[in-house]
Amino acid sequence: MADKLKLFISAEEIDALNTKLAASIQSDYEKILKPGETLLVVVTLKGAAFFATDLLKKMKLPVLMDFVRLSSYGSGTKSSGTVHIVKDMESSPTDQHILILDEIVDSGRTLAFLKERIRAGGPKSVKLCSLLNKPSRREVPVEVDYLGRDVEDKFLVGYGLDKAELYRNLPAVYYIE
Repeated sequence: MADKLKLFISAEEIDALNTKLAASIQSDYEKILKPGETLLVVVTLKGAAFFATDLLKKMKLPVLMDFVRLSSYGSGTKSSGTVHIVKDMESSPTDQHILILDEIVDSGRTLAFLKERIRAGGPKSVKLCSLLNKPSRREVPVEVDYLGRDVEDKFLVGYGLDKAELYRNLPAVYYIE
C-alpha cells in the first residue's frame, strides 16, 4: 500500500524560510569574510541538495561548495546511532570559514560528528544551517546557528527528505500518516 502523504510545509513557506535564512547568513558573513575570502559551504547529501541549491541562489557571497554524505539510517526510519562516512569532503577545512547545510536536525548525532570532524581540520569558523529541526528527537546536543523552523516529531518527506530514498523530489514537505 502506498504511503498517505499530508502537506506539512508548502513550497511557498519553504521559499520564505530560505529567503530569511539567506538574508541572515549574507548579513553575518559580509562582516566576517575579508576581501578575497570565500565561504566554504558543505552540503550533506543527499537530502540537503535541494535546500542548498535554493538557499545559495538567494545569496551574493563568494561561495565554494563541497559535499559530504554521512549515514546513520540505512533504509530504516530510526537512526542506528553509528555515523558512517559514505562520501567525504574533497576540500581542506584548514583556514576556511565553513557553513554546513543540512535539511533537518534530528538526533543530532550526524551533525555533531561532522562538526567535530571539520573542526579538527583547523577552520577559521564552522557554523551550521538547517531548514528544519526536531528538538524532541535530540540525543546529542548540537548548536544550529541558522534555523528555518522547529517541527514536531512526524516522519517528514519531500524537499530532500526521504523514506528509503523515495519522495526527495517533492517540492514541499509532507508527513506520512
